[in-house]
Amino acid sequence: MNLEKIKKVYAIGIKGSGVIAVVEILHSMGIEITGSDIQEKFFTDEILQKLKIKYFEKFEAENIPSDVDLVIYSTAYNENNNQEFQEAKKRNLKMMSYPEILAEIFNDKYGIAICGTHGKTTTSAMLAFVLKEIGVDPSAVIGSKVMDWKGNALSGKGEFFVIEADEFQNKLKLYNPKAVILTSCDFDHPDTFPTFAEYKKAFVDFVTRIPKTGFLVSWGDSADVIEVSKSARCDMMTYGFLEECSYKIRIMNHELGIKNQKFEVAYKNKSLGEFEIQLVGKHNVLNATAVIAVCHKLNLDLEKVKEALKNFKGTKRRFEYIGERNGAILIDDYGHHPQEIQATLKGAREIYPEKNIWAVFHPHSYSRTEALLSEFSQSFSNADHAIVLDIYGSARENSGKISSKNLVDLINKFDRDKAEYIPTIDGVVEFLKDKIGSEDVVIAIGAGSGWEVVEKLKK
Repeated sequence: MNLEKIKKVYAIGIKGSGVIAVVEILHSMGIEITGSDIQEKFFTDEILQKLKIKYFEKFEAENIPSDVDLVIYSTAYNENNNQEFQEAKKRNLKMMSYPEILAEIFNDKYGIAICGTHGKTTTSAMLAFVLKEIGVDPSAVIGSKVMDWKGNALSGKGEFFVIEADEFQNKLKLYNPKAVILTSCDFDHPDTFPTFAEYKKAFVDFVTRIPKTGFLVSWGDSADVIEVSKSARCDMMTYGFLEECSYKIRIMNHELGIKNQKFEVAYKNKSLGEFEIQLVGKHNVLNATAVIAVCHKLNLDLEKVKEALKNFKGTKRRFEYIGERNGAILIDDYGHHPQEIQATLKGAREIYPEKNIWAVFHPHSYSRTEALLSEFSQSFSNADHAIVLDIYGSARENSGKISSKNLVDLINKFDRDKAEYIPTIDGVVEFLKDKIGSEDVVIAIGAGSGWEVVEKLKK
């Protein structure tokens, strides 16, 4: 598609984190954009206001301008659940989903895709931030707000385009990357992939498409990641803690998990030096090492990379400090898969070894909760108490065979009286507001709206 011919775009679901990033890039090309979404406030409202983009907070057929060249839409919407989508179809307007338009732009550049079950957001944000800081002026689309940018997109003039490539609905099939980071591979999105084998195949097909002249950087400590990576026809490097990794993490400060973690990376047993990051947890040392590997492979100045990594503040909703209540520390985290919850709570336990940790979990989607129920029940070992809210179905699902009460019962079967079922956000706030004090840490975990718990406790 020739984007130069597109003058006017309308976006359905304009507040979505993927849609807004594409909108920001199209806006930087001089394209006029309007759109619509629900009334609920997101970090994206600020971006729309900053860019002076007009948007409606209601879906109505007449919102779509008569002279629009292209309608882009969030993949949460279709003609069965959105009247504007129906109207665009009826008018026979040119329509593309946001991943389709993103692929159009990405595939024309030196595209670097970060994929995997976990760590995509932080790793892609970290790589894009480093590339920007060292002066190569990249473009980027990240799935969450990057603290240093006040948004989640970059529209640079340089050759590199970094994207967080999401496997949900197998959006991976749209992208033709020159380089890929594969951070992990644990079964997820059972509503798109009924089995782990089908889930893995999406990644296999993706890495197979990297051209021979490109490269793949894979997490070398995971058997499933290595299995997927073997399908690639390009140059492949691994990173991790194991001896056989191409980029081996050698030394950590002994208090692993604390802020300002220091570590050394060696490439084929030759030290690339000592690095430092502000983020907590072993998983973030791995994310940073993947970024170092890409920069090293691209022959970028590692001294500049070191400096940039040290300054990266992270992304919104990734172990984000929100404030305090009665001296209790309030943290928000997006982890919505058992492995992510474990990594978040392990990091929290390393920073706050003496504190009483409350995990407030908002399960995301009925199908995921059902498919991974047993794994979820084992994810809270580093928390002293777990509170589980009602399942957040999002735009995908209205109901399922499983409930939050089932999860609470299973947690308590293994760890007596650890978990409590409190269905609503306000109910949790009421329960905790006078109970917590300086000995406590409250972590809201999940991809739903559980973050409101810590925001309301702060107030």
